[in-house]
Amino acid sequence: MAVVLAALAIAATPAAAQQQATLYEGARLITGDGSAAIENSAFLVQNGAFVRVGRKGEIPLPAGASRVDLTGKTVMPTLTDMHGHFGFQNLIAGTMSKDTFTRDNLIDHMQRLAYVGVGAAVGVGDLADRSDMHGGRTHWGNAALELRNQTVPGAALFKTAGPGIAWPGSGAQGDPSRVDVAYPVTTPAEARAAVDDYVKMKPEFIKIWVDDRGGTKKTLTPELYGAILDEAHKFNVPVGVHNITLANAKLMVKDGMEGWLHVPVRGGDVVDDEMIRLVKDRIARNDRPHMWVTPALITAWMNTTGGPQRPNWLDDPLLKALYSPQQIEQYWGAPLRKMTPADVARAKAAFAADAKNMMVLRAAGMTVVGGTDTGQKRHLVAFQNHLDLESMVAMGMTPMEAIKAATSDGAAAGHFNTGLVAPGRNADFIVLNANPLDSISNTRKIARVYLRGAEVPRAQYAAKWQAQLKTASAK
Repeated sequence: MAVVLAALAIAATPAAAQQQATLYEGARLITGDGSAAIENSAFLVQNGAFVRVGRKGEIPLPAGASRVDLTGKTVMPTLTDMHGHFGFQNLIAGTMSKDTFTRDNLIDHMQRLAYVGVGAAVGVGDLADRSDMHGGRTHWGNAALELRNQTVPGAALFKTAGPGIAWPGSGAQGDPSRVDVAYPVTTPAEARAAVDDYVKMKPEFIKIWVDDRGGTKKTLTPELYGAILDEAHKFNVPVGVHNITLANAKLMVKDGMEGWLHVPVRGGDVVDDEMIRLVKDRIARNDRPHMWVTPALITAWMNTTGGPQRPNWLDDPLLKALYSPQQIEQYWGAPLRKMTPADVARAKAAFAADAKNMMVLRAAGMTVVGGTDTGQKRHLVAFQNHLDLESMVAMGMTPMEAIKAATSDGAAAGHFNTGLVAPGRNADFIVLNANPLDSISNTRKIARVYLRGAEVPRAQYAAKWQAQLKTASAK
């Protein structure tokens, strides 16, 4: 009977997942758990998952299996992006709108992530049919909620943190298409009602904004975000925050905030001994001890490369496959070149201050994970996942620590079965032409990407995007 059931299970498996076993041998293997790389490695993949991992010669070639020689290459797990604003932007035209937030556009963004070696992502501030807080509904559709239940070949896995909660108008900024997406709340009763509606979406976490935008806007008060945390935790739904001040960060740690999307203390504030004690105490008491942070210092780090000398990442083939020369020049080339020495000095000082705060909090026990905050103009979807790694190293992490943060730690925070080369995990991995432990920028030297055991058609994607860019440019 067991044999019959096994045969039926295989027959019911989607064709894409019924893969012949493949043994990959000879690569330097970075597994993603922070342990030393395995030289001259071997790993066996079948039915979309890793089956065995070891050294060349330790894993026999199964009957009917194929063998792939990766001698001279480095293999690492795919990345996870815990903080992306996908779907609103038409990346070819460089425009944004709610009308653009469709299943097809989300898939295009997930294919771009796959192209650069991202295996999973969480959308934040996503368009969704939510309560309008006046007894009606927004009727914005549920493309994000629907896509998270699907596995699209050749695309990163997708989850959503839903629309978010903010004081009216103080949530996502930038393009008007995003400003009114979050639930608007001004009283504790509204905050709890928003959470009660929000949790029905089963979001990966509830996103909130606590930022007065330099004193120009009202924002959620401690009473309001305290009500959100209390109500969300009744449903066992975690909360992640975009926060600025030390005072708010302390209260949030006390109230059980699980995630921070940006460095928890910034804007000139400095982490103090009390903040460190609060973090350590919560971990010691095992009270929601897993606090994760997407520092999202990528654009701050990119600004430190400004001045007359053109940074080499602007001419990276990976970036050129995703964006037109005109877009690259408009978004970053010209703005960086126009920065004065004083501008660059200020950028370096700001980055250093936020980086120091983050490293102190990391030492206290917060977990750094990958997250780009991309999804608006100048925020280079997909390419900035690699600059995120560079910003982590510039922040003070080692290349191995940065890779772990962006792979296994990020996957754990997002509850994805990826980010680690280990038996039972999705066979999501990047084949590199150079060793990122020598220089973290080598993660951009991609030979191939595999998701769930299948090679991503990168050449096909690049050709499609270049053709679209050419057509858009002609218009």
